[in-house]
Amino acid sequence: MHNDFIIYQQPSKKIRLREKDYHFFSGTSYLGLNQDEDFKQLLIEGLHQYGMSFGSSRNGNLQLAIYTTAENKMATWVGAEKALTVSSGMLAGQLVAQYLRTQQVTYFYAPQSHSANFHEPIVQLPAISFQEWTKQIEKQIKETNAPHSVIVCNSTDGLRATSYNFDWIQELPENQFITLIIDDSHGLGITGNNGAGIFQSITVTPNIRFIVVSSLHKAMGIPGGVVFGDEATIETLRHTAFFASCSPIAPAYLYAYVKADKIYQRNFERLLANIERFSSQLEAARSLFSFQPDYPVFYTAQDALYEYLFKNDIFIYSFAYPIKTGKPNTRIVISAWHDKEQIDLLAAKCNEFAEKMN
Repeated sequence: MHNDFIIYQQPSKKIRLREKDYHFFSGTSYLGLNQDEDFKQLLIEGLHQYGMSFGSSRNGNLQLAIYTTAENKMATWVGAEKALTVSSGMLAGQLVAQYLRTQQVTYFYAPQSHSANFHEPIVQLPAISFQEWTKQIEKQIKETNAPHSVIVCNSTDGLRATSYNFDWIQELPENQFITLIIDDSHGLGITGNNGAGIFQSITVTPNIRFIVVSSLHKAMGIPGGVVFGDEATIETLRHTAFFASCSPIAPAYLYAYVKADKIYQRNFERLLANIERFSSQLEAARSLFSFQPDYPVFYTAQDALYEYLFKNDIFIYSFAYPIKTGKPNTRIVISAWHDKEQIDLLAAKCNEFAEKMN
């Protein structure tokens, strides 16, 4: 288990640790928005217009137009009828989960499903691979024959950089009502058409209600969460007591989002270029990693890579998640903020590590 470190500044492409600079290849700021100077300027404009926060219920008798503007923009972008924002990805998942608790439903969780979407504090997840689970889910739903089944899964394995296939959705029963919830927290902003995530790539039959939940705090650089779905479902969620009691996203961030199209596009292109530059230089180290094309996470089972890179002034992700007593998850995270020299250094040191292992 590695030591926990404390720093006194926001991470960017480098961090200051123990009076020394380290190249930072960790975190989930895939597009580098939390240190992007142009995005900061838009946020400052938003702060001048809207202040630090909006201390009111979204269902109050005074509304800020920026919420509807931003939500409509997000919905159009991902291809959903409607979007609804809340102040965290966890709240987005729980908004849906708490609503479904008021109904008679039967849950089916995929392996590695995020706890943000749990309907109870403790849920026993299947101890099999996602691929094996997809081979069983159709039969399980048919045999259970519940009047309303809820399927919960992630859009991708962001921890181990494993892609998921969703062809199994077409095999689900068409004579039972199903709510399909996909958590796209590690996809929104960096996967799909122009970074729009998974929503547009999923086709469902009329008996399936499709909902996507996501954190906005990762690629999008916004401290909040969002729910995408059909208009009727989103309107129902909007008028629940749970949503009414949730604090909203600070409006200045949504102001910045609405005006940041060129920034998001520029950083998206930078990220893709950095991923390609790193992956193309992996020679001896290529077999160390599990990774997907155009995806910024490079997972390795070789936890010793963390110590080796740390000794070479490179700090990567390596800690147990979500339970601290588990095995460390070791992975490299590429961001739009990295420069070419950093990418080249990282690739060289990874190759060097792999050669020393052989």
